[in-house]
Amino acid sequence: MRIDQTHRSWISATVILFAAGMLGYIAYAIGAHTGPDGGSFMGLVYGIGGYGMMLFAGLLGARKKVPVWRIGRAQTWMRGHIWLGLLSLPFILFHAGFAWRGPLTYVLMVLFFIVWLSGILGAMIQHYLPHLLMSRVQLETIYEEIPHVREQLREEADTLATSVCGPMGLPEAKLVRAGEGAGLSVRSAPATVMTIVAVEPEDKSRFQQVYSGTIRPFLENPEAAHELGETNRAHAVFEGLYRTLPIEVHPIVEDLESICEEERQLNQQRKYYHVLHGWLIVHVPLSIALLVLGGIHAIVALTY
Repeated sequence: MRIDQTHRSWISATVILFAAGMLGYIAYAIGAHTGPDGGSFMGLVYGIGGYGMMLFAGLLGARKKVPVWRIGRAQTWMRGHIWLGLLSLPFILFHAGFAWRGPLTYVLMVLFFIVWLSGILGAMIQHYLPHLLMSRVQLETIYEEIPHVREQLREEADTLATSVCGPMGLPEAKLVRAGEGAGLSVRSAPATVMTIVAVEPEDKSRFQQVYSGTIRPFLENPEAAHELGETNRAHAVFEGLYRTLPIEVHPIVEDLESICEEERQLNQQRKYYHVLHGWLIVHVPLSIALLVLGGIHAIVALTY
């Protein structure tokens, strides 16, 4: 979620609540003869307020798991998760009097800082990364569809290569000899029909060597380290093909270059996706642990 002008009211409310809480804490700390105490009336007010904000932020996960629940808009929950989660830390510090005693309280505060900082990191990632993704990955596709798209790209590349070299042990396709005025672009041909381009044997051998030894391995495993995975090195490979192959094959080389470019963009999209969601591996389980331990801490403190 991008933090834009739609968050203005939440930002204003957060600043006001923080200012009110801080002023109240200063007055409370000055007036407390033995110092701030989490078990005092004001300490409990801050503790209940802070834990309530934490619970609201934690319930976002339940809201996402059960989208049929019509309890407020998803955007409202997300904004509340960000800003109330941010505000919960100072309220918990006001509750504790900026001191924590005992092993459970110490563990709670360490967890709290990790969760709070990972939440800020996640908000920054979700604010900046989608824009970066849109600017650098023009051919973005649905993440779950990437394996299927890659399979289609391999099939299309095999069809293009076979149109130059004939069968190479690749998936079978229907071959049709080029007639007078036949087009070269397989993309515009029927799905199971290819045009065999007439080229000299040495040109055919050169093309097949580059395709089988360089292009096809990249398309088969595009996430492995490969020269076609880098734009500059890939450009050099295809420039070599343009220079050494006859002009009749250039449209096919151009299509193969476009396919490899799309594979690189799919790689980039996968990396961005993992960054965009990877921080949740830390944030979510620790948030659950924090809420559980916070509840135990409240029960123990009120009981004993």
